[in-house]
Amino acid sequence: MNEILDAILAPDTTRDDFAALPLPESYRAVTVHKDEAEMFAGLATHEKDPRKSLHVEDVPLPELGPGEALVAVMASSVNYNSVWTSIFEPLPTFGFLERYGRLSPLAKRHDLPYHVIGSDLAGVVLRTGPGVNSWHPGDEVVAHCLSVELESSDGHNDTMLDPEQRIWGFETNFGGLAEIALVKSNQLMPKPDHLSWEEAAAPGLVNSTAYRQLVSRNGAGMKQGDNVLIWGASGGLGSYATQFALAGGANPICVVSSEDKAEICRKMGAEAIIDRKAEGYRFWKDEHHQDPREWKRFGKRIRELTGGEDVDIVFEHPGRETFGASVYVTRKGGTIVTCASTSGYQHEYDNRYLWMSLKRIVGSHFANYREAWEANRLIAKGKIHPTLSKVYALEDTGQAAYDVHRNLHQGKVGVLALAPEEGLGVRDTEMRAKHLDAINLFRDA
Repeated sequence: MNEILDAILAPDTTRDDFAALPLPESYRAVTVHKDEAEMFAGLATHEKDPRKSLHVEDVPLPELGPGEALVAVMASSVNYNSVWTSIFEPLPTFGFLERYGRLSPLAKRHDLPYHVIGSDLAGVVLRTGPGVNSWHPGDEVVAHCLSVELESSDGHNDTMLDPEQRIWGFETNFGGLAEIALVKSNQLMPKPDHLSWEEAAAPGLVNSTAYRQLVSRNGAGMKQGDNVLIWGASGGLGSYATQFALAGGANPICVVSSEDKAEICRKMGAEAIIDRKAEGYRFWKDEHHQDPREWKRFGKRIRELTGGEDVDIVFEHPGRETFGASVYVTRKGGTIVTCASTSGYQHEYDNRYLWMSLKRIVGSHFANYREAWEANRLIAKGKIHPTLSKVYALEDTGQAAYDVHRNLHQGKVGVLALAPEEGLGVRDTEMRAKHLDAINLFRDA
């Protein structure tokens, strides 16, 4: 691995040099173990500790197959799916790996007693398999996390509809929280030149998810002037949704849980902000009953901030805790678009407010290659910025996942893999200087 790192850090390493590098037999990776899948049995979700389940260990280098690439990972980041994997909720991921392994002899590689996790990376291509023509050893890349087979017609209009669609590093093995990752070549995109490795790795999953959910015609199809309610507006997903709303001429109504998070939204350019904790919203009376009076109070507050208008779009991801309120406050004919359920998967809402007001609920899951490419292009152009707040070493990934699990973070939490320190990998210093304040916004906070 030292020889690979030296080649990446050297300014004059050629494509041929990278192609000639010997590959190691093993590499360090963050894993969960199949024989520990019941280690948190009987504990409440918030009591489950990723620091106990995530391991950093040497694993064998996987075989490279057709249409695939091996990438030296300089940096990665932690997403909620990394947290779910680490606490084995809603199910241990080994069931995903077993099902994938039954697909083909090549897919069988993924069905192992350990799972290398992680759905983001920034790094350098080391090898490509047969049939890969667009990417070469030495290319500096980021990876999106959509893994598809595309042997069915269902996926050729929108690859997210492919019946063999999976999230890399969550439903497949050999993910990005490691020194080397195995990806399909159609997961690769150019690394933005003005960003460091850890900054470039941070947007991936959440930026693409927010783009499809809010901007794409497959999601809410946001337009200029739309009022957009964004839950967790300073978090990993919400921070990108807030930026997309502002960049697209919409009006974000940012819901946060502290004054510190409200201040971050202001610095991003948002004006309409609701601190749900300070204002004391309690949408549930108890475990089984919601409080419609709180929905109405919330809706009144939104109208105070919008000049009397209801929201056109709700950017939903908390799920159970907020979904009833989200359906209620959406304007007639508006859209609730949901991509996750971090507070619970069983949603409850009053359907009268949906059907009688002709509202829509749209499910949105990650993004197809084109959407991910467009989202990355906006990062590369400096229209959208990474929201990286803190960076950990690979061996401290358990703590990073713990922070995300306990909502102790702002924006995104990064992880250095091969990169020996932060700040490396910047190629366009002039462009970086133009956007430095925005790049560092979440760090400074």
